[in-house]
Formats: sequence, structure tokens, C-alpha cells
Amino acid sequence: MQASATAIQAQNKRTWTLLLLLFPALLWLTVLYLGSLFGLLWQSIYRLDDFSGQVVHIVGFHTILQLFTGANFDIVMRTTAMAVAVTIVAATLALPLAYTMVFHAGKRQRAILYVAILAPMWFSYLVKVYGWRVLLSREGLIYWVLGRLGLADSLDSLLHSVPAIGGASLASSFLGMFLVFLYMWLPFMVLPIVAALERVPQNMLNASADLGATPWQTFRKVTLPLTWPGIIAGGIFTFSLTLGDYIIPQVVGAPGYFIGMMVYTQQGTVGNLPLAAAFSLVPILLIMAYLSMAKRLGAFDAL
Repeated sequence: MQASATAIQAQNKRTWTLLLLLFPALLWLTVLYLGSLFGLLWQSIYRLDDFSGQVVHIVGFHTILQLFTGANFDIVMRTTAMAVAVTIVAATLALPLAYTMVFHAGKRQRAILYVAILAPMWFSYLVKVYGWRVLLSREGLIYWVLGRLGLADSLDSLLHSVPAIGGASLASSFLGMFLVFLYMWLPFMVLPIVAALERVPQNMLNASADLGATPWQTFRKVTLPLTWPGIIAGGIFTFSLTLGDYIIPQVVGAPGYFIGMMVYTQQGTVGNLPLAAAFSLVPILLIMAYLSMAKRLGAFDAL
């Protein structure tokens, strides 16, 4: 009995110690982070009086319904389409790169690839964005190379003939914006996939080969299903970061608002806090839908 009481006291002591260690972080997360976020989102049930410019504190869905009308709906669809495109292409590029790093590259080659992936993240965000604007401009390196190859006119024809990606130049087109988004967020897709591939048991790969599976069959039936959690994790980063970014669309790309720009403009310049809060709801709901779809597809079964 005495030993049991001593064990219970020791367990209680460990529990209280853990709670004391977690208390500052939990306080920050609950009160300052989630509290401020909930306070912002709560504003979406109010509306802005068009005559006085003051927020009317009457509960309703007038402001949220504005997201489904006219230009606001176009902004939501434009941002979502860009986020989906960036996520899909980033996953397509990251998967073979991560696979090469884990299963084929030696220690030296893997270190070089890690540095190549992480090095751009060490530099200023704004410097990279404005640097890409210079690269994509008509006086930049990309147009110079394409001019040497005789492809500059073909690029201009593509940009002028396809409204969904086009513009006056790469620096003022949705294609140029897409390239900058892809450059910025690709490391956030590569690293989770690398981590997922490193956790694939080697004995499962050996068993698949022993049973006569080809490398492609092993990849499709064994490696890829076990890598899905890493792909989904990378997709959360690329998808959410693209949805919320408001700097890249202002510096690079065709004219037109994105969700992040609308939140910044409505909250700061216009002073329409309810509409800014309503736009802030969109990325949260889209991420929840993304996770729900991933769960239905069995992406978390390998966890």
C-alpha cells in the first residue's frame, strides 16, 4: 500500500510539473493567439453601415453572404485556383526530388540538395519577391535568355492569348505570380515528403521486391501510400500560405485582388473590419475541407 501511494504521489508530481511547463505556452495559444483570432472572426457576423461607415453590431450573415456576390466571389475563386495549382505542381516537383534525396543520393549529394533547398529560406522574403520581379521583367534575365533562344515572341503570344495566365509580361501575369509562389513554397513541400520517405520501413521495400514487384509497383503500392501524410502536410503549408499571402500579388502578377490583399485592405485602408473577418474565414474553411477530403482518401491511414 505504501509503495502504491508513493507511485501515485510521484505520478501526481510529474503531472503538475508537466502542467507548469506547458502553462505559458497554453496561455499564449489559448488567450493571445486563439483569442485574438476568434475576436477577429466574430466581427464577420456584423456589418458596415454604408452611410455612416460605422460597424453595426447586429448579429447577421449579411457580410458573409457578400463573399458569394460579384467581385468578392471572383477573388475567392481566383485565390483558391492559384493555391490549388501551386499545391499540385509543388507536390509533382517535390516527390521525385525527395525520393532521390532519400533513396538514391549519397551523403554528400543529399547535403548539397538540403542546402540548395534551404538556402533560399535564409534570405529576406521581400528581397526574394522583388528579385523575382526583376527576373520576370522585360529587361530581366528570363526574357534575355528566351530572346537568345528565339522564344520571347512565343511567350508574349501565350501571355496575350490565354487570359487565365496572361498579362503584358511575365512580371505582370498570373503565370509569373504562379512561378514566384512555387519558388517560395516549394521547400515547405519537399521537407515533409523527405521526412515521410525516411520513415518508410526498408524491410517493406525489400519484401515487395522479394515478392516480384517492379520498382514502379513498389513505389505505387508501398512507398506512395506511406508517403501520403507527408504530401498532405506539405500541401497544408503550400495551400494555406498561398491563400493568405498578400505581398506577392501586390508586387508580381496581373491586376486583381487576392484574399490576403482583401483582408489587409479592408481592415487597414477601408476600415471594413467585418468584411476583412469574413474573408479571413475563407482560408480556414478551405483548409478544413482540404483535410476532410484527405481523410476520406485515406491520407492519414499510414500515420
